[in-house]
Amino acid sequence: MGLSDTLTLDRHTGGRSGWGRSAGLPPNFEYQPSDHAKMTRMGAGTTTRNEPQPAGAWPRLRLADWTDTRETLHLWLQIVGKIRMAHAPMVNHWWHVTLYVSPRGLTTSPIPHDLGSFDIEFDFVDHHLRIRASDGRRREVALEAKPVAGFYSEVMHALSELSIGTHIHAKPNEVDPAVPFAEDYRHAAYDPRAAQLFWGQLLQADRVIGKFRSRFVGKASPVQFFWGGMDLACSRFSGRPAPPHTGSGRPNYPSWIEREAYTHELASCGFWPGGGEEGAFYAYAYPEPPGFADHPIRPAEACYHRDLGEYVLPYEAVAEAANPDHMLTGFLNTTYAAAADLGGWDRTALEVDPDRGATNARSKP
Repeated sequence: MGLSDTLTLDRHTGGRSGWGRSAGLPPNFEYQPSDHAKMTRMGAGTTTRNEPQPAGAWPRLRLADWTDTRETLHLWLQIVGKIRMAHAPMVNHWWHVTLYVSPRGLTTSPIPHDLGSFDIEFDFVDHHLRIRASDGRRREVALEAKPVAGFYSEVMHALSELSIGTHIHAKPNEVDPAVPFAEDYRHAAYDPRAAQLFWGQLLQADRVIGKFRSRFVGKASPVQFFWGGMDLACSRFSGRPAPPHTGSGRPNYPSWIEREAYTHELASCGFWPGGGEEGAFYAYAYPEPPGFADHPIRPAEACYHRDLGEYVLPYEAVAEAANPDHMLTGFLNTTYAAAADLGGWDRTALEVDPDRGATNARSKP
């Protein structure tokens, strides 16, 4: 299989690599494209489990069932992420380029422009890309089966109509081959049901990881979506500088990006559409302290993946658990504790009771 037949996807976490997975160094994760002779561009053949799925459930979506849509959506997300990157002032670890889970999909949050701002949101409920400017004007681009080239053209035209002049590096990062957006007519699938289920997975991951983040008072990243690696991530930092990152060799991904992402010691966790039948949660440390790979963690379904250099917990194991929140929280807590204890972090100074506000409120006379 040649490079033209494989879309390579790396993920990053809240510090894993910058604008991709956020600061890390796992090797490439490869998506094998589906047989286009058997699936239509609308993603025919996509299946899900336990349909209909009640609100608040952990959505089920097999990776094999949305390969075409995932590849196309990944590239659309890169276009929007690069637009934010073109306008937002730089923030440490590339935190200025990420997207965030919203009640309807994924959003850039406000992006500064001239004397105002604008935002862009992938709405996976009504399946539109919404561009809203602070002067009250707005534009929409339909999320439907269309080539990356068409999506790119429509988005840039909408920005022009809103007088938001934008120039981006119009080629994807962390994929191989990196076909310019304006020339990519191969990736054109969009299954709205699959996109909505993926967003549902992100909603659950964002909720639990956000609560995990609340227990830390040291420097910590937001829970954020890195479009280069197509992963949701959060990082905690020890406060000490880290040795210079030497680069992981990702395709179309300069090593200086990773050096900026990994300037300080961190413990990262997140979720990405890989590593299991339905995606996976992951956790890693940079630099990895001795003994990290063999440290006891929970649950039993998790394991250390030596090729990736991180712990992996299949999404399906969490979704099928009697208490998914409890299982995932155990994974996040024990993998962080392994990184912090073995790395000599000052945990007393860095951690706090997340319920302190409620406790103090009850103690008032």
